[in-house]
Amino acid sequence: MTAPLDPQMKAMLDFANASGPMFLRAETPEQARAKMQALLEARPVEPPQVYRVEDRHIPGPHSQIPIRIYTAEGRVPKGVLVYFHGGGWVLGSIVTHDVLCRSITNAAGCIVVSVDYRLAPEHKFPAAPEDCYAAAKWVAANAKSFGGDPDRIAVGGDSAGGNLATVVALMARERGGPRLIFQLLFYPAISAANDTPSQKEFSGDGFILSRADMEWFWNHYLNGSEDRSNPLACPNRANNLAGLPPALVQTCSHDPLRDEGERYAEQMKKAGVNVTLTRYEGVTHGFVSFADVLDKGKQGIKEAGEALRAAFSK
Repeated sequence: MTAPLDPQMKAMLDFANASGPMFLRAETPEQARAKMQALLEARPVEPPQVYRVEDRHIPGPHSQIPIRIYTAEGRVPKGVLVYFHGGGWVLGSIVTHDVLCRSITNAAGCIVVSVDYRLAPEHKFPAAPEDCYAAAKWVAANAKSFGGDPDRIAVGGDSAGGNLATVVALMARERGGPRLIFQLLFYPAISAANDTPSQKEFSGDGFILSRADMEWFWNHYLNGSEDRSNPLACPNRANNLAGLPPALVQTCSHDPLRDEGERYAEQMKKAGVNVTLTRYEGVTHGFVSFADVLDKGKQGIKEAGEALRAAFSK
């Protein structure tokens, strides 16, 4: 039985749902993007200060990829987290995830490289994973140019970005590099089947993300039914997960993606991957992005920072 909502989470949801149940999908991607922007503007958050922020453009498979490099104060070279934002492969950007990336940078004392990969449906699968893999390769080849250690590179992301992080880990294993030492996966989207108990439990609106939202995202992202069996879209379909980097997987109780993230963590464990799985009770999808008002969000970022520090110290 799902735990009751955390009081802070409930207060936030009550406020967000006051004018009707909150959901992410819309008639068009443009409308959904405008909705996400309006939600951000409705709850302005003071960005945490980091030592340095730099915007760059790097070569991608079809066009230049914007990235944002966050550096924590302290000695160099530093471990580098290549971060892929969430938003169902349709929404989000390095701007929408600026506060989260700053928080991770400070919590881990590392460098975070946030990647503005191409979005669907304008650029369907596999545009996003190919951009993200290209960014990881660029970071490995150029880490020294911004104070990073090319031998200490991790990948991470939230939701669809968590999907992309573990997909990049699969691509790096299959394509002979770059060498990655860790995966940071916040409530990752793993399967397009949308058939787990948590998908059915949270099929209605009002909990930030719903099963209907996920169906809308997958339909915009994938070209057709054949992509649903491709492990670079749905990593749970990979025949072999052995040899992937160690991972921290964070899930949340009130989230349609809860069960697929936890099942993927178990798949990796069975393949011999060192995995820490933490379920945060009483909170919804996206909880680490609300650390300004949720203690559980602060805890999630703290755990992520400690895991990255441990990985980068080896």
